[in-house]
Amino acid sequence: MNDKITQIIVLGGGTAGWLTAAIIAAEHRISSAGDPDSHAFQLTLVESPDIPTIGVGEGTWPSMRSTLQKIGVSETDFLRECSASFKQGTFFQNWLNDNDDSFGHPFTVPHSYAEMNLAAHWQTNYSDRRFADVVSPQTALFADHLAPKQITTPEYAFSVNYGYHLDAGKFAEFLCRHCIENLGITHITANVTAVESTDNGDIKAIRTDRDDEIQGDLFIDCSGSRALLLAQHYKIPFEPVNDILFNNTALAVQVPYKQQDAQIHSCTLSTARDAGWIWDVGLPTRRGVGYTYSDAHQSEEQAADTLVDYVASIEGNAAAKQVSARKISFSPGFRSKFWHRNCVAVGMSSGFIEPLEASALVMVELAATMIAEQLPANRSVMDLVARQFNEKCRHRWNRIIEFLKLHYILSDKEQPYWRDNRVEASIPIALQESLQLWRYQSPWHLDSTLVGDLFPSASYQYILYGMHFQTQPRHTKRRNEAQNAVVADRLIQENAQRIKGLKSALPTNSELLQKVYEYGFQKI
Repeated sequence: MNDKITQIIVLGGGTAGWLTAAIIAAEHRISSAGDPDSHAFQLTLVESPDIPTIGVGEGTWPSMRSTLQKIGVSETDFLRECSASFKQGTFFQNWLNDNDDSFGHPFTVPHSYAEMNLAAHWQTNYSDRRFADVVSPQTALFADHLAPKQITTPEYAFSVNYGYHLDAGKFAEFLCRHCIENLGITHITANVTAVESTDNGDIKAIRTDRDDEIQGDLFIDCSGSRALLLAQHYKIPFEPVNDILFNNTALAVQVPYKQQDAQIHSCTLSTARDAGWIWDVGLPTRRGVGYTYSDAHQSEEQAADTLVDYVASIEGNAAAKQVSARKISFSPGFRSKFWHRNCVAVGMSSGFIEPLEASALVMVELAATMIAEQLPANRSVMDLVARQFNEKCRHRWNRIIEFLKLHYILSDKEQPYWRDNRVEASIPIALQESLQLWRYQSPWHLDSTLVGDLFPSASYQYILYGMHFQTQPRHTKRRNEAQNAVVADRLIQENAQRIKGLKSALPTNSELLQKVYEYGFQKI
């Protein structure tokens, strides 16, 4: 029996479907007519013409740079065609309390992080200044809207680490063209009308309203929250986490700039409100703004007023009166299994939490990369690959949930939403244990338990110490402690000097993007 994987079907377009297809196609050879290569396969993406891209998340993590490079995309073309800009992290406002507190979570780890943990030295000697400002050069670039590189820097290289803000709809269209024109992917536009099974329960084929049968050996469900294959066909249950993370609704708007020469933010702005938080991302042509909140703690009318007030504060009353919010309801959680038989879910088919820390696209990248790198050679080993895939994905979902919850439980805000977030029963046991440990030792390298963890220990440091968490000084003296303090002081001074150098050398986001449109980056 020939059970080789020769036909892969991706069901669903949008960012998740096209990015998944691109990552797999870039990793493996796609067969063409008359191709004698017996190891090649065909990859077909089936996309409904009636389902628009949701596009909630417009932020990526730095991993997207290597992903785009791997699939053969020019960074210049990507920036031009996807209305993209540079994102260097997130700047949090009013999360700790309502007294205009703020802190940053930059993409660049603390200076010399591989060799020394600066957290204890900062807490003892520099705690009158914000942690990220002392140990990393990147948050100093946020306020001046500076870019992470210069036009003479080659594509995907950088002075400080960065990801992107992008127009999700344009990104999906860009990936579609690239997949069809450059990666050999077959595109079918149709609606699924039925799913056919083999005798052993695998999916044999999908039928569409074009009256055709599309057969496959591996089906990748990127059909969004409908999860046509994994949920509707296989009935894989959904595991809600709304007892941990309360946000289940978002109101999203597109806000034009009041001035044509407006500066473009180089980080995501995240501003806490009574029952959730507002995201604000800067694109070359507009700002993407939205309020994600718990409908158990605030009515839609109250949430809409909150969003309008924010838009008025950033772009004026005239802009606030013109915006039309799109409501997006979601259930935070994930599937109990992500890969079942010959079907694997990626994107919202597998789960969705909320846009905090822009984890949605990262999960698509990680899942698609695992499928591409561990693509089963045949059906007989697929279940083994699926078991490993399910274990890794569940671990990553749990880690995301714990990391996002950390933002809420450290707040001193007294509104019911924030008080409820601090109730012990809503905090995962693993996070409670980590917090207990971090009272006596700062997160560092050993806190990462899996290669490829989404959030490294540096990210935990930025959130913990940005929100005034206290790690108690050790009661014992370490060997060479005085010498280590001297080294720590030197590193902090080096970081201050690097800030000066970067601020004098780097252009603003707007200036760099204008040069990208005119000249483009040097190809690597």
